[in-house]
Amino acid sequence: MPQPTTPTEGFADLLTQNVGYQTQFAHGGFDGIARAGVAMVTCMDSRIEPLEMIGLNIGDAKIIRTPGGRLTPDALVGCVLAVHLLGVRRILIVPHTRCAVGSGDDADIVAQALAATGEDLSDLSIGASADQHGKLVEDVTALRTHPHIGDRALIGGFLYDVDTGALTQVL
Repeated sequence: MPQPTTPTEGFADLLTQNVGYQTQFAHGGFDGIARAGVAMVTCMDSRIEPLEMIGLNIGDAKIIRTPGGRLTPDALVGCVLAVHLLGVRRILIVPHTRCAVGSGDDADIVAQALAATGEDLSDLSIGASADQHGKLVEDVTALRTHPHIGDRALIGGFLYDVDTGALTQVL
């Protein structure tokens, strides 16, 4: 696909869709507080609909997406702020089945990118691991023992099945 000549050209289709979205928009006026007191750290995978999977709606929860649903430094900051400022009392960490970041280690992901694009991504810390369960334990423990979260929020570790929609509590 040829590159658009200007950034505006490259996003025109999305901006056109946004015009239609605006005519139906009914979510203004929220204060930013998580009405259900929930935050979720989950993967950036487009097969995941975080609010729908737990029966919530816009405004009910804070959603933090990272590759693999891992507790990255930025995700940790988001969780801390959510607990202290945004009404969050429960945090779900939710990796998922058939996750590329859960299929191997950083070297595997770097090799896949190199093969697909010719680009060497070895300067990035991706956080990939085939041990999804072990990493989930690590991330849940990090939140449960964090000095700014600790007992201020209930922390749970879950696994989402992208083929069935099932959410299973692991921790």
